Amino acid sequence: MKSNLLVATALALFLVTASYAQTLDNAKLDQFFDQLAEKNKAMGSLVIAREGNVLYSRSIGYSQINGTGKNPLTMTTRYRIGSITKMFTAAMILQLVEEGKLKLTDTLDKFFPQIPNASKITIAHILAHRSGIHDSLLDRNLRPSSKTNLLTKDELLSLIAKGTPDFEPDTKHSYSNSGYAILGLILEKLTGKPYEEALKERITSRIGLKDTYIATGNIDVNKNEALTYRHLGEWKQVPETHPSILFGGGSIISTPNDLIKFIQALFDRKLISQESLNQMKTIRDGDGLGMEPFTFAGKTFYGHTGGGDNYGAWLAYLPEEKLAVAYTTNAKVYPVVNIMNGIIDIYYNKPFQIPTFESLTISPEILDKYVGAYSFPGAPAKFMISREGATLYAQPPGQSAVPLEATAQDKFRIEGVAIAIEFDTTKNQMTIKRNGGERVLTKEN
Repeated sequence: MKSNLLVATALALFLVTASYAQTLDNAKLDQFFDQLAEKNKAMGSLVIAREGNVLYSRSIGYSQINGTGKNPLTMTTRYRIGSITKMFTAAMILQLVEEGKLKLTDTLDKFFPQIPNASKITIAHILAHRSGIHDSLLDRNLRPSSKTNLLTKDELLSLIAKGTPDFEPDTKHSYSNSGYAILGLILEKLTGKPYEEALKERITSRIGLKDTYIATGNIDVNKNEALTYRHLGEWKQVPETHPSILFGGGSIISTPNDLIKFIQALFDRKLISQESLNQMKTIRDGDGLGMEPFTFAGKTFYGHTGGGDNYGAWLAYLPEEKLAVAYTTNAKVYPVVNIMNGIIDIYYNKPFQIPTFESLTISPEILDKYVGAYSFPGAPAKFMISREGATLYAQPPGQSAVPLEATAQDKFRIEGVAIAIEFDTTKNQMTIKRNGGERVLTKEN
């Protein structure tokens, strides 16, 4: 009887294992990333791991470009990971809950009564983006005039306190970077240590993350950190947002290898308990407690995305297969979600056509019909359209010109920022579409 049970158990384990034991098509992944690199559609690093073992890793592009001098990205290059920081912050907050130093039901007035609605907002509300705390850090009317300067902790708190609540706590869901900045300040209050020291003590030293730390200033190439770029016909460096503005919501630097170790340790309960992990994974209105779900290849992954300026990162984990994917980029051109979908489809041997990235060629005679100055009623600034060779360029007021990619004779896009532009020469109009909204501008004679 016992031997039959052992055989049945072994067979069940074999079937479970076999269900996700993939023969990874490394050559196709290489072809995909070769194409992204050749067409200047991405720069960054990827790691795929199962049960903590790396199955595939690849870096494309450059960490620093000085004229003809280019430093290639490598698997040890460090990237700013943006809002994936929130997963680290949430994990440390839940550690404090487990230690009895904090309750998820504690209200914010216990720490920062100057925040509007503080007596009604709980720690759980903030973790789940249900606090109603206005995202002052992104509000053009509230945020500092220069995003490149240092913001002290007192200035950060004062800035957040100026925001009018978006809604009553727990009545709605709205993503708030300001909320996680506050969680970072709470972490410092309860531990008596700066965020960076708490991070080292509670996570990075505990699980051996040697390339994960808080950014305190500008990107430092001497620390093997990647500068951020945008492709505007050629690679151009992007101005940096000072990390003090992002703080507990987005200021961590890491590598894909470290991110893989972090999320594996999280799900192996080396950082928090199963109960806390379950709370992180409990999704309501698209968010858990510092964690988000993603659907790739019909499977539900957990993790987080991050981005700022033009850098970004994506960390995804499939618990039942212990499959982790981490992608970091210092130049978003082709949408990162499309890259992730391609990676997962290739991993599962699903049909995936590697994009050719071939754009339409429109004759200069047609392009010249779109060239000119466009304006919007009541706005004196001009939106300029120009042509150079076979490429049309758009120049918003006060900004540099960017190349447009043709999708039809009269339709164009700015890849990487999800902006579409459509021309109507019969009406002398140009329509700019972004995030479901649109604005119609008229060409001046």
